[in-house]
Amino acid sequence: MGFFSKIKETFVGKSTKQNEKYVAGLDKSSTSFSDKINSLAARYREINDEYFDELENILIMSDVGVNMVMTIVDEIKKEVRLNNIKDPHAINDIIVDKMFVIYANDSIMSTKINYAKEGLTVILMVGVNGAGKTTTIAKLANKMLKEGRTVMLAAGDTFRAGAIDQLDVWAKRLGITCVKGKEGSDPSSVIYDGVKQAKEAGVDVLICDTAGRLQNKVGLMRELEKMNRIIKKSVPDGPQETLLVIDATTGQNGVNQAVEFSKITDITGIVLTKMDGTAKGGIVLSIKDMLNIPVKFIGLGEKMDDLQEFDLEQYIYGLCHDLMGE
Repeated sequence: MGFFSKIKETFVGKSTKQNEKYVAGLDKSSTSFSDKINSLAARYREINDEYFDELENILIMSDVGVNMVMTIVDEIKKEVRLNNIKDPHAINDIIVDKMFVIYANDSIMSTKINYAKEGLTVILMVGVNGAGKTTTIAKLANKMLKEGRTVMLAAGDTFRAGAIDQLDVWAKRLGITCVKGKEGSDPSSVIYDGVKQAKEAGVDVLICDTAGRLQNKVGLMRELEKMNRIIKKSVPDGPQETLLVIDATTGQNGVNQAVEFSKITDITGIVLTKMDGTAKGGIVLSIKDMLNIPVKFIGLGEKMDDLQEFDLEQYIYGLCHDLMGE
């Protein structure tokens, strides 16, 4: 049984809250991808080189990434030759299988948050302005609070106008503390105060906002290095996570941002926001191919509980369920 067939068997007719979130959040991507694949099959009486050329274009336009597209299509061609498949309608499962089996087989990294075994867990949030970083921090804090953890925020983005107040407003809504300094002040001093206050208060998690000025890479690198040094003085194993927030609607530009950020600091995980706003679902594969960093959370809507832990099988089902012929 293929990878996609197993997912069908697992999820078809077994609706769960998480399942529904993925289906609803990936509706645009699913409709676009499925329509293109079904339309491709309808235009060809048998599989040939032109069919594969069009398939490559569909996958590239879905933000899969050129290198991975070539690998996927080569694998599909091998399967087609091996099983002597002629009918394009018989190939849908194979397409999905080959798209995601590479991700599944290579993905040995955990998608879970690396919490400290005891004491304070520090999470640094990085990403360009406009990616949804501040809102993601609030959603992540809300998720942890619901899990029974105590949380504090540190407003380390002291350069963007309004960033401190925006984070403080979210903290007040959640009923938690936001450690902050003045606009334009040294971000590392805010992180220092945040770690100090979090340890004194005995909270479980400190989530730190940081500046998103990727255009000033040298300055940002020094800033993040300084933050890391300050954190490690009080929390030797910290930061336990450095999560990069990427706006999925920016497609390959978002992936390129991730590549640049990974040169500046050690990224432990990706938070992919605004997946409900894009018709291109292949960005998860592109991130895997270019960075080999796990997607840990995915934003499937604007509500507080629409930030979901990334689940590959749920993702495949949400993206490809329209290909199941239900």
